[in-house]
Amino acid sequence: MINELKKEWFQLITKFSSDQSLINLLWKEIEEQYTLKIRHYHNLSHIAAMFNHTKTIKSNITNYDTFLLAIWYHDIIYKPTKNNNEEKSALLAGKRLKSLNFDKKRLKTIKNLIISTKKHELILKENNDNSYLLDIDLSILGSDWKTYETYIKNIRKEYAMFPDFIYKKGRKKVLQHFLERKTLYFTEFYKNKFEQQARENLLKEIELL
Repeated sequence: MINELKKEWFQLITKFSSDQSLINLLWKEIEEQYTLKIRHYHNLSHIAAMFNHTKTIKSNITNYDTFLLAIWYHDIIYKPTKNNNEEKSALLAGKRLKSLNFDKKRLKTIKNLIISTKKHELILKENNDNSYLLDIDLSILGSDWKTYETYIKNIRKEYAMFPDFIYKKGRKKVLQHFLERKTLYFTEFYKNKFEQQARENLLKEIELL
């Protein structure tokens, strides 16, 4: 999987730079961050799963390369005890991609896409890119129960520093927040594909907490 992701990274970034040492350096940082021991869900498998979804919806994405870069960097900073991971990820993305001479408008779009994953609320509405990004980020919620069960076990491992009574309270709050939304997904494609199953999974998880 890592070799395939590395290949995809190089195919993407060589569109913007021929500096192989810089491209390698950026890749090493991505690989190191997403393979930290704390990451049991927010890792390269999550990135790979999101890329698998993008292949299905590619024709619906307006700025595809920008979309892919937002995926690469959206969880690059991840500390379960912090509440500013998205902001820090966006900041790091801006710094790194600036070295590739990205224009300010594209950098701002990438940073806003990343920040939108904090509360899973739309920031950019001029096209459906933001909607699709948020939907594929939460596609795991609409998976079959066995897959979902593995997901919640991995999330629990990431928050292993918290005792059950604290974790369960916080987790229930997150799940109930999602259930109170009119829809979990923004695009018709993902609403039809995952909405019902996702709500069933969330309700079942709450019952188990």
